[in-house]
Amino acid sequence: MPIGWAEARETAWRAGYDGRRPAAVLPFGESVGSALAAPLTAASDLPAFPTSAVDAWAVAGEGPWRVTGAEVLAGSVPAPIGPGEAVKIATGAQVPAGCEGLIRLEHAELSGETVTGPAAREWRETGEEAKGGEVMLPVGTPISPPVIGLAAAAGHSALPAHPRPPARVVVFGDELLTSGASRDGRVRDSLGPMIPHMLDAAGADVAAETLGPVADTLAEHVAALRAATAEADLTCTTGGTMVGPVDHLHAALEEIGADYLVNTVSVRPGFPMLLARTKDGRFIAGLPGNPQSAVIAVVTLVVPLLAGLRGLPLPPLGSIELAERVPGRGPATHLALVDAAGNRLPHHGSAMLRGLANAAGFAVVEPESEARAGQRVPLATVPGVRS
Repeated sequence: MPIGWAEARETAWRAGYDGRRPAAVLPFGESVGSALAAPLTAASDLPAFPTSAVDAWAVAGEGPWRVTGAEVLAGSVPAPIGPGEAVKIATGAQVPAGCEGLIRLEHAELSGETVTGPAAREWRETGEEAKGGEVMLPVGTPISPPVIGLAAAAGHSALPAHPRPPARVVVFGDELLTSGASRDGRVRDSLGPMIPHMLDAAGADVAAETLGPVADTLAEHVAALRAATAEADLTCTTGGTMVGPVDHLHAALEEIGADYLVNTVSVRPGFPMLLARTKDGRFIAGLPGNPQSAVIAVVTLVVPLLAGLRGLPLPPLGSIELAERVPGRGPATHLALVDAAGNRLPHHGSAMLRGLANAAGFAVVEPESEARAGQRVPLATVPGVRS
């Protein structure tokens, strides 16, 4: 029996989260896009010393103040100043010991070697942002560029995180061509060139070489699955998810001892998708052969799975206000292609990609319902596509 679309997403994410590999300490470039596998703590006080927030005169005691010493620049350790003394200081520079206030340059009056003006404590105090050893971000925080920046400021050069899972794409089908236009009853493969980029955008480390097109025999299917799962945590196959005369994926999964986690989803288009797991914990996502259905399978199963494998939460859905009515699909969830203005797109058939190429994503219409113009509904986005 097909499972519901929301349940399929949750099932795929949970399988990935429970099956994720142990975390490693990764360089920033490899950790971004994952989640913190340990709390992010400050290696020292942040800032480690008081720093000026403005370009100013640093002064001590009562004014007027006598200019003394060289200008204090960022990256240097200044000499202390005493009562009645002033020294020019740049933004971000360490405040000299003895300083009791800063006079902004634009507010200061300089007469010869004497400075006057209103002084204030316009500097960042030691440990103002964090104290040494303080937990700044908890486990599970998604590692974004600002998190990388914070980690660097806090004294780190790497982060504990789950690496990108290695992935491979396997294309099934004697009818597929890898170059030129469709001809002689055979069609040009669109999924082999497209799916790896989606996997990369979703957080996988995708092998450069796509396997296939694999011949429509059980032996060739089994060999391809064994080769892919021997080196990849995730194998995405295209085609063969039905039970037609040359659909050998189900039999091949049985042959290699893989168990179903999801076997068909109550969603249109895209219902004959699947997710299986081998005895050693490798995942196989079976994407339908129709291009739009395959993309819906990526959105439904692969994106949540990869999020789980990297320690991330289930990716939230966006939302969009519809510009027109979108019909339901009976007991199935309907994923309808829409543009950024909420208009339903033409060329939205399961075998088509033209509509998808202009889409903001899929408007989610609940089972046994329809969506009306002006209604705000969930939006499932496609990895690598700006909505």
